Amino acid sequence: MAHLAHYREAHPLPFVITHYINLVSMAVLIFTGFYIHFPFFAGFMGPARGAHIFFGIILFANCVVRVVLSFFVKSAPTGGTREVDTDYKNWIAQKDNRHQLIPWIKYYLFFKKDHPLAAKYGNPQKLAYLAVPVIILIVAFTGFCLWVPTQSAPLFAGFTNLVGGLMVVRIIHYFVMWVFILFTFIHAYLATIEGSAPAKMIFAWKEHGGLVYDPKLHNIVGEDDLGGKEH
Repeated sequence: MAHLAHYREAHPLPFVITHYINLVSMAVLIFTGFYIHFPFFAGFMGPARGAHIFFGIILFANCVVRVVLSFFVKSAPTGGTREVDTDYKNWIAQKDNRHQLIPWIKYYLFFKKDHPLAAKYGNPQKLAYLAVPVIILIVAFTGFCLWVPTQSAPLFAGFTNLVGGLMVVRIIHYFVMWVFILFTFIHAYLATIEGSAPAKMIFAWKEHGGLVYDPKLHNIVGEDDLGGKEH
């Protein structure tokens, strides 16, 4: 087996649920965002705006919930182990992978055949995922600047005036949508470069056998075929 085992401890159920909510919200926001800017059929503007606002709020709230949960829910710090630690520690450079940024980049760019076997997320993944809350905050803030019930509030009106008006805010908001689209493609690539096992874990919560890793020894200590089948 060439890769670390995929255990449920790496992605506890609360995080699977928040991942689903993010996926649905982003899909609806991207579709309705395109429609609001370029109505490609008639009679849907009202529902599109309503759905866009609703799922925008859901996305922002879900992001806050996910960040808060990371300080309370424990998850495995790497693949191939069922040992767990507080989840937020997985989003910063861990002892196992502080030195692995260049090897990971070479692996993703096909300059290196094998990636380092340490930590749940590769360094580029950590950087990309840490940017997500910031991106969501920007898109939510600019969204409130554009939403009629909130655009006159001092905080949002002040920002609108600072950047030069609602049209500039709209451009920023629209640009961030493209950042979301780009992130989605990068995320899908980084998550599936080793095969379908990571996707099966996050979408169906199915475990997949592989190499067993001991985070205390920082080394491979065996293999687990889960009895010859997925769980």
